[in-house]
Amino acid sequence: MTSEYVTFGLAPAIRAGGVLADGAYQTHRDFLDFVVDGRPLLARLADLDAVSPLAADIGPSALAEQVRRLLLEAEAPLEGGRRVIYGCPECEGLECGAVTAVVERDGPDVVWRDFVWQTGDTPDVERDGYHDIGPYRFRGEQYRAALKRLLTADGAPAPEVPTGPRALLIGQRAAVLAKLAAALRTIGIGAEITLDAVGAHADELRKYGAVVFGRTVRPGECDAVRDAFAAARSDAVCVTALAPIVPLLVAQVEQALDRTPHDRRRLLGLTAVAGGAEAVVEVASACRVRLAAHRLDRLSRPHAHELFDTVLAPGTHHIPLDPRAVRGRSFLTARTSDAVRVTPVDRWRQAPGGLRFGPSGD
Repeated sequence: MTSEYVTFGLAPAIRAGGVLADGAYQTHRDFLDFVVDGRPLLARLADLDAVSPLAADIGPSALAEQVRRLLLEAEAPLEGGRRVIYGCPECEGLECGAVTAVVERDGPDVVWRDFVWQTGDTPDVERDGYHDIGPYRFRGEQYRAALKRLLTADGAPAPEVPTGPRALLIGQRAAVLAKLAAALRTIGIGAEITLDAVGAHADELRKYGAVVFGRTVRPGECDAVRDAFAAARSDAVCVTALAPIVPLLVAQVEQALDRTPHDRRRLLGLTAVAGGAEAVVEVASACRVRLAAHRLDRLSRPHAHELFDTVLAPGTHHIPLDPRAVRGRSFLTARTSDAVRVTPVDRWRQAPGGLRFGPSGD
């Protein structure tokens, strides 16, 4: 067993929700990730879409139980002293698969070992084990202090526990905003619609993490709302709706809600080369990336196309785009398990002499 110590900590993280190109919904989850030697543990699992048991939406009593399990104050729920480290973000069923590990005391220390992908009562460590992860030895005092900070004396969540996100939608196109609000609520993001937020109480404004301006909201009205949020000392991110495409707007909200520090982000950037020939995706560490295109045709009907879905190595990647998927007014979304990025596709190309030419049709 390892004798080298590693540090233990916790950091806010999200599992990005959204409406996928095939119409499926993906739930937004806020949770605390485990930070081992200064690096989020989930980032070491390149293609895993999962959350830790320390989620914001499970309720105070359930959260307290999860903390007690990690503190070894409650019995392990699985055979062999195994505890769930990461589970399905959509349900609690082990049949969906979970990363489990043996969590045990070794003198004053706590050790996590034998990480495995588990879908039944008895895992096959040789076949499904993560042999390049762990074992980790934590100093007991540091380990317990980090976890006990999550609970107050009465068992309620402490301030370190993230709370559910909310978005404020501003505009007059009720049909589009109503569909967006419904989609956001479906994936776990609170959403309200208003014509104007100026004059609202500061405490109410501070509850929102994102503000979406409909395309009918005039610049002066947007400035007044921004001033109101600034006066309330809110850190909400304001965005203008790119197009009346609900999956695209949901992705904009998710991007606006992302508060992950830059040095802990896996998806660093998404741009489209002028002319729509290729997308440029930048990732900090190996992760699964899904790229989709959204566009409006000449009749303003939305279309979605899945373009790319694979694990990318760290670095900058140039991905050719199908011209049929990005013709007309189009946009790209890049998605990992913990982040979403959105960019418009500039279909115009620069010609000699400074002239600009664009596509002639839909």
